[in-house]
Amino acid sequence: MKKSFTNKEFNEILSILSNDYDIYAPITLPYKGTFSDTDSIKYGKISNIEEINLNNKSHYSAKEILLPITQTLFYFTEKEFIKPKIKTKKSLIFLRSCDLHSVNRVENIYLHNKYSDEYYKEVRDKVKFIVMGCPGQGWDSCFCASMGTNKTEMYNIGVKFQDNKIFVDVKDQDFKEVFNNGVDSEFEMEFVTSNKEVVTIPERINEDEVINFEMWRDYDRCIACGRCNFVCPTCTCFTMQDIFYKDNEKNGERRRVWASCHVDGFTTMAGGHEFRKKTGDRMRFKVLHKISDYKKRFGVQMCTGCGRCEDICPEYISYINCINKLAKKLGDKND
Repeated sequence: MKKSFTNKEFNEILSILSNDYDIYAPITLPYKGTFSDTDSIKYGKISNIEEINLNNKSHYSAKEILLPITQTLFYFTEKEFIKPKIKTKKSLIFLRSCDLHSVNRVENIYLHNKYSDEYYKEVRDKVKFIVMGCPGQGWDSCFCASMGTNKTEMYNIGVKFQDNKIFVDVKDQDFKEVFNNGVDSEFEMEFVTSNKEVVTIPERINEDEVINFEMWRDYDRCIACGRCNFVCPTCTCFTMQDIFYKDNEKNGERRRVWASCHVDGFTTMAGGHEFRKKTGDRMRFKVLHKISDYKKRFGVQMCTGCGRCEDICPEYISYINCINKLAKKLGDKND
């Protein structure tokens, strides 16, 4: 079902939907960016279309809505443990095509692996998605076309903003009644067809050979801040924390908290042994996981080409250049 609405009409629909859904979209937080005079664009609750930042790529993905930065798994006492109450209200999230593909990548890990993660499933079962089209070639650091994530049909609702109207493609039966009063309109979703940046994924990667490439030493300048992992919509690593309460040290809670393969201590084992002490080796681990290991298991590349790691790195380390450099080196080798 395809309809068109004015901003006022669409806002009225959002108001109706907010009775059942918390509605999230990328919003601008003034002066909350890296520097005091810069803004931060991240996901937050909205009540009208004017609050959505439609012109810029969000610095952070919608990942933290489905996979919270800090999540309590259970509370414990000396005798029992209790799971926290789950959120009863559903969520409706505005995002781009690459980020919806990213949700699929996370689901492969949390739902379609050997075991299903019940905490993630409880959240995911209550989430639906509104996909927004992207303008032109996307943004300077985007390479979604190279990763095949620039288009999608797997949304509940698709929206296109044009000529002060909002065109809506409703695929989910649950939403057809609330959108039924719009004007019938034929339109195509506005998806990126090509990017400024082009990435070539190596066809064959022999990890026993690649592991010793000298190119990884170029990335020893990484300062191990982990920002690239935290903004990435497909990075899912976490660490566990047991929090003991001060008033009774035998009571507390267990939490899982986002972690990063780039930060110090992530691979530390009992006895103090740590894999990948050099930050360049951590870069190698992340890159090979994104473009090789994950695909061997799930059949698709883990990286979806959003380019946020390019944007966020304080050392200006380019993930795009790294992959292309690796592809060129392997291509030269195969020749």
